[in-house]
Amino acid sequence: MSGSFTAGEWAWSLEHQQGCKVVDTQDLWGDVLYRVWVPAKDAIVRVRATQLLPPTETAPRTSAWLAYLTAAARVADALTQDVLLSPIEASVIPLPHQIRALSRSVSNDRVRYLLADEVGLGKTIEAGLIMRELKLRGMVRRTLVVAPKGLVTQWVAEMRTHFNEEFRLFIPSDFSAFRRIAREDNVWQTYDQVVCPMDSVKPLDGRRGWSRERVAEYNRDRFGDLTSAGWDLIIVDEAHRLGGSTEQVARFKLGRGLAEAAPYLLLLSATPHQGKTDAFHRLVSLVDEDAFPDPGSISRERVQPFVIRTEKRRAIDAEGQPLFKPRSTRLVPIAWEERHGQQRALYEAVTEYVREGYNQAMREKKSASSAESVGELGLRKLAERVI
Repeated sequence: MSGSFTAGEWAWSLEHQQGCKVVDTQDLWGDVLYRVWVPAKDAIVRVRATQLLPPTETAPRTSAWLAYLTAAARVADALTQDVLLSPIEASVIPLPHQIRALSRSVSNDRVRYLLADEVGLGKTIEAGLIMRELKLRGMVRRTLVVAPKGLVTQWVAEMRTHFNEEFRLFIPSDFSAFRRIAREDNVWQTYDQVVCPMDSVKPLDGRRGWSRERVAEYNRDRFGDLTSAGWDLIIVDEAHRLGGSTEQVARFKLGRGLAEAAPYLLLLSATPHQGKTDAFHRLVSLVDEDAFPDPGSISRERVQPFVIRTEKRRAIDAEGQPLFKPRSTRLVPIAWEERHGQQRALYEAVTEYVREGYNQAMREKKSASSAESVGELGLRKLAERVI
């Protein structure tokens, strides 16, 4: 008779004929599945609830079995302590704030965070360290990285250079050719570590000239198959782009699908809050929907457990010295001289442009593109005055 298990418990797998540790539970169309770590294979696999038994019920009661279970439990317990494995083998020497981010992220079984360090502090390295740590602990095998198009090759290169991890770059537009050599019906299952461009996999509501069937096929190929490919960890770079302006925006729909497609989730963004609480709410709800049911649930205290952030002014190196020199701003009075004619004309033209052009666009709440158009007009006028 099968039992009911929670994350962290040990069970006996009838399929593998050995003990295993439960990682989490999944309900797939009413069929209960468990993701378990099998120590002998050092892998995480999915098994049906009917294939798991409590270790005390029908598992072998031999001395060899008891010795095996004890040793496996000791290994598992050691891996869940404060010992961090990934920095030891990485080719990059992590900075103190990156070690802190790693330590905090793996301090419990729930690895779903928004990594929000300021620009230049190495969020990619942090994500790579966390991924490697979870792999070494037997918690992750399949990892998906979703990033803006301009960053995907950088992700592939950095994972190879710093962590000796090979990621396959998937461009959905190449799928028709790729299927001729793929062994899986779902091409996203062909490789265990994949990087793909964000906008190439967001779902479509429709497209001019396309039938409903073609749109459905497109979404199934890129979004449906992607989110059902059985990922253990999903990393999203520039994750603030998933917030969108409403819940109907394609990028937010993509974010929601990704958030539900893996037990472990890392959202990377140096600018997660861009002045709009509703967009920030949509972003953090991807990390934990229950914790943030509506925009009113957003507060510094409630968000803090889900966000790992380091500011440049607090970042230090291994010797405890500041990584960045502090900035100071001060006004320096100057007097225009006759030889400064062109510089003065430029200064006055820029001042007028900022005062009259850009500010007018922002007051009228025009879009960024409209503001930029006003800016282009102002710059042309500026050039006419200076040249």
